[in-house]
Amino acid sequence: MAEEGINKRKTEHIRLCLTDNVEGVDKSTGLEGISFVHNALPEINFHDINLETHFLNKKLQAPFLVSSMTGGSELAAQINQNLAIAAEQRGWAVALGSTRAILEGDKHQDSFLVRKHAPTVPLIANLGAVQLNYGYGAEEAQKLVDLTESDSLYLHLNSLQEIIQDEGDLNFDSLLPKIEEVCTKLNVPVGVKEVGFGIDGTVARKLYDAGVSYIDVAGAGGTSWSQVEKLRSKDPLRKAAAEAFNNWGIPTKDCIVSVRNSLGEVPIVASGGMKTGLDAAKAITIGADVIGFARSLLQAATESAEKVMEVMEQIEFELKITMFGIGAKNLSELKNTNRVEIMGRSLLES
Repeated sequence: MAEEGINKRKTEHIRLCLTDNVEGVDKSTGLEGISFVHNALPEINFHDINLETHFLNKKLQAPFLVSSMTGGSELAAQINQNLAIAAEQRGWAVALGSTRAILEGDKHQDSFLVRKHAPTVPLIANLGAVQLNYGYGAEEAQKLVDLTESDSLYLHLNSLQEIIQDEGDLNFDSLLPKIEEVCTKLNVPVGVKEVGFGIDGTVARKLYDAGVSYIDVAGAGGTSWSQVEKLRSKDPLRKAAAEAFNNWGIPTKDCIVSVRNSLGEVPIVASGGMKTGLDAAKAITIGADVIGFARSLLQAATESAEKVMEVMEQIEFELKITMFGIGAKNLSELKNTNRVEIMGRSLLES
């Protein structure tokens, strides 16, 4: 049976991310401006390097999150199952794609019901914040959490994606009080994420004051959802306008620094253009706590859980190599290292 409506859109999103150039033009994460100062005498045993951390009151074997990608289609069901199985084996957190489809029909609900494949790791449900202006509220959010057996809920902010999307919901008016109500009434922590255009410290402070427990900055430098929707759009006006915004967004590095400066110890998830364990190390050094990977895992997830685990293992290995190269035996030492250069300025000199 052919996919229709939201289910068809989800399948199109996956296929475009797999086959087309959907990154922003001349837009990077900014992490290339960060480098590490090699330590020729690390004074640690590589095999003793420990990547363990905690997130949402659960232990992670590594500071990594499978970022929100998909759900609500036949193809998405297999992808999410493979991601969940791999995440459980490697000890990564899992964030689901937008789970609104569960509330709008029975078709492909199983694509979101992955708790049986990931029984112990943190699992995060997901709803577009703009839907709080379209008849959804704390009751529906709680239903999503309960149905997916999640430990938390993401409310995602995606204004630029919605405006380019032919079916986009554009009423983002007065969302903050509604976000606050969800935070107050839900029985799990609420996080807020962008979808690739970034959250700065000013917005993060408003969200935290409204009751949000953690921020996923989801900065620019990776997949641009305005470009994805441009490729889907049948509206010449939207397709042409999207070209003017192909380098829109706050680089992931700048998001991390801005949010950390504004919020101090609030947990930060850094996603948006993350490709390697070295990227992860850079993000952790400037203030991130958990690193989200999405499209880096997507192709493998269309094949098997084993293929996903291979990619995950490589990312973990790259992070450990970085830590070995500077003599950091755990994440606390990585966070506090002075063996880092930011825009050519070495902290060793300060």
